[in-house]
Amino acid sequence: MADETEKAQAARPGGDTIFGKIVRKEIPAKFIYEDDLCVAFPDISPQAPTHILVVPKKPIVQLSQAEESDAALLGHLLIVAKKCAQDAGLSKGYRIVINDGPDGGQSVYHIHVHILGGRTLGWPPG
Repeated sequence: MADETEKAQAARPGGDTIFGKIVRKEIPAKFIYEDDLCVAFPDISPQAPTHILVVPKKPIVQLSQAEESDAALLGHLLIVAKKCAQDAGLSKGYRIVINDGPDGGQSVYHIHVHILGGRTLGWPPG
């Protein structure tokens, strides 16, 4: 866990993240969606048969640090998540997850929406 904590700490404000590099196309990713505000691509470490990430091009560090001016962007991420879930054939349902902070399981400090589906998901998570 020390490595994960060190990675998360290095990605805090003032640093860069893997998602920033993917958004800027410095690291290749297979985009399944892209517009002026965000990109979506399959997670490289899937936690369900379908696991897609929706990442804004504007780097918001974490949900708890989002500002009122980010409301339209955050709503847009959810609409894009819905579209990606539909395109992935998740007609029986899916889960949307946004991790926040170390106790919330956030490992990359650039807000992102997880779309998980393709199987029945248990409750409670974690």
